[in-house]
Amino acid sequence: MASFIRGIAGERFAVRNSGVKTVVEGVGDHCCEYMTGGVVVVLGQTGRNFAAGMSGGVAYVLQDPATFDINCNQDMVALESVDDADDVAELKGLLEQHLQYTESTVAKNILANWSDYQSQFIKVMPTDYKRVLEAIRVAEVNGTSVDDAVMEASNG
Repeated sequence: MASFIRGIAGERFAVRNSGVKTVVEGVGDHCCEYMTGGVVVVLGQTGRNFAAGMSGGVAYVLQDPATFDINCNQDMVALESVDDADDVAELKGLLEQHLQYTESTVAKNILANWSDYQSQFIKVMPTDYKRVLEAIRVAEVNGTSVDDAVMEASNG
């Protein structure tokens, strides 16, 4: 399931999101609070307390890092650049869908100037979730038990 919002959403957008992929052009306070899955793309400003209690999923935010650093609750997440090929493909694909469904001038401009914008996106990744995903990847490559790898990664 996916949602595409041309414009700015209010407070607590994507709170407790557990699987929806969504694109929005700005949000209020507490976005992605207690998020456990899915993907959120924010193409503009965020309010305070972004990602508080975020334990799963991923968010991509187009914002000045200094401003976002202040607004993001980094107790459970790390802020990363968007340079992994899979991340880039996912992000661009969601932007293309956003443009298709909403005719967003914001998405159109970003896609037309991708080389300028890619480095301005911030990936918000829950640290424990990243550790579990990496353990799953390693187990699959090595042919070992994914369940055992998840349990070990979950216990830190």
